[in-house]
Amino acid sequence: MVNQSDFLYPRSRYYGKVKPENLIFNANLQEFAQRVSYICNLETAGKISPEESYKQIHALWKDLKRTKKQLGVGENPFQDDAENPPA
Repeated sequence: MVNQSDFLYPRSRYYGKVKPENLIFNANLQEFAQRVSYICNLETAGKISPEESYKQIHALWKDLKRTKKQLGVGENPFQDDAENPPA
């Protein structure tokens, strides 16, 4: 049986380097993409104005940037390579 939440908010599998901050950011990124899709659809259907859709997407983008900075994603991209040099 398919859950309604799974249908409305599908999640894709994560294939990157498995670290807690990467998993959290990936979940946030997927939620951002889903919400932007809904906002775009509402604007296309004439349910909200282009200005309102811009404001909502801009606010979501700022939240995503804030969480990326808080999690430290991408700040030290070669950190793991220095700890585990290739054999």
